[in-house]
Amino acid sequence: MAGEKTIDAYIEKLEDWRGPTVRELVELVQRAAPEARGSIKWAQPVFEINGPCIWIRAYPRAVSIGFWRGAEIRDEHAHLQGEGQRMRHVTVREGEAVDEGAVTAYIRQAIALNEAKGDPTRRKPLPGPSDVPQGK
Repeated sequence: MAGEKTIDAYIEKLEDWRGPTVRELVELVQRAAPEARGSIKWAQPVFEINGPCIWIRAYPRAVSIGFWRGAEIRDEHAHLQGEGQRMRHVTVREGEAVDEGAVTAYIRQAIALNEAKGDPTRRKPLPGPSDVPQGK
C-alpha cells in the first residue's frame, strides 16, 4: 500500500547497503526483546516497552541504533556515541559489521531501564498544591 508507515516499508525504501543493515538491527531487537512493540514514530522505527526505548535510523552515509536512556547504559563494549544528558547511539557505516553481542547487550539494558524507570518521554509532574510545604 502506497504511503504505508511500517518498519518493513521503511526498510524497503532503502535500496542500498542501509536496508539490510536496518533489517539486521530490527531483527536483533526482535530477538533480544520479542515483547517490544515496533512502529514508525518520528519518521523512524521505534521500539517500546513502557515507553520508547530504542530507535533505528538510516542516514545518507550511516545507520544508527539509539537508546533513549543511553547515558545510563553500561558501555562495556565502548561503542556508544553521544554526549547529551539522555540518549546514546551506535553508528554503522557501509562495510562495517554490526557488533551483535554489544548491540544485544545495549538492547537488553535499554529494556531493563524502561521497565524499572518507566517511560523516558514522560516528565515528572510539577508539584500540586498538596505537595508544596505550607509555612506557618
